[in-house]
Amino acid sequence: MILTTCAACAKPIEYDASARCVACETRYCSDRCLRYHAHRGGHDDECEEIANGGGAEQYNADKNYEEAVADAVEQCAEDTAGQTCYICLEDGSEEGLVRGCSCRGGAGFAHVSCLAKQAKILYAEAEERHLDDDQWKRWYSCRLCEQNYHGVVACALGWACWKTYVGRPEADVARGRAMSLLGNGLNEVNLYEDLLTVDEARFAMLKRNGASEYSRLVVQSNLATTYEKVGRDEEALSMKRDVYSGHVKLLGEEHEHTLVAANNYAVTLRNLQHFEEAKSLLRESMPVARRVLGEDDAATLTMRWSYAQTLYEDDSATLAELREAVTTLEDTERIAQRVLGGAHPLTASIEDELQKARDALYARGLP
Repeated sequence: MILTTCAACAKPIEYDASARCVACETRYCSDRCLRYHAHRGGHDDECEEIANGGGAEQYNADKNYEEAVADAVEQCAEDTAGQTCYICLEDGSEEGLVRGCSCRGGAGFAHVSCLAKQAKILYAEAEERHLDDDQWKRWYSCRLCEQNYHGVVACALGWACWKTYVGRPEADVARGRAMSLLGNGLNEVNLYEDLLTVDEARFAMLKRNGASEYSRLVVQSNLATTYEKVGRDEEALSMKRDVYSGHVKLLGEEHEHTLVAANNYAVTLRNLQHFEEAKSLLRESMPVARRVLGEDDAATLTMRWSYAQTLYEDDSATLAELREAVTTLEDTERIAQRVLGGAHPLTASIEDELQKARDALYARGLP
């Protein structure tokens, strides 16, 4: 469920909370709030409209979809002026057009509703014929340039997808994927509080439905990252610790996903200035990553970058540690240049950290 707070007092409520409007399924934290909202809070005036709109969750999804589409159309207006939808070949005089992919020139303009209809049809055909579900990607990537949608267009399609599958049973694959896609869209436009609601609801849903431990770890990791984005750092740290230990138990210390979880945990430790713990964890994990994944692997490069950053950001770092940070980043930057190229975002980030590490070393008055 995306509606996770009481409609009357906004108090968080559980999925199976019993207080709800019989007609439209609007949920409340208590029968008292239900009665108050019905008779004094204005719910009686809108109950029929919500019920006719498919119930509270569907009504909420449709409303947010309309708002997200309007926002996307407005922000794309300059780019889409005078264009036509490549799917229905109509202009944007009614709904308005968007383009949020890598298409250039006169390509890639579309109505969000057309993109959503196309994705829905293609995925329905794949479901009906029990085909490989590769068609799901039409919900998040352009059919023309094959690049993922971004920004406000990704957010609008996230709501389009959620409103399409919200009525399916909780255990339905498409419903779970739609919730994930909505979360990705909200993240694209930095709506982190809304994203937190989605991530928490998705994690709770997986636990209720007995999802695999691995699936729960993946969603729990995303939830921990969202906690960081809304400033709930201690909760993020505790959850990332659990995610890392869960990966060790499930997959072993040498699995790639375990190593990524180790780095994620170390980054949060560093951000909270638990430098010694972060350095200790990375010193244990880096040799494993270099041996198992290889020196050229992006996860290995990222881990070495994180380690160097942890060294030089510590105010109590020794001169030897500052020098180690610089030499580590110099070596990592050379590998990234060779493997990924200078334009790659990871290479650019490593180069930026290298300059910061050198500045920290120079601040000691040493070459």
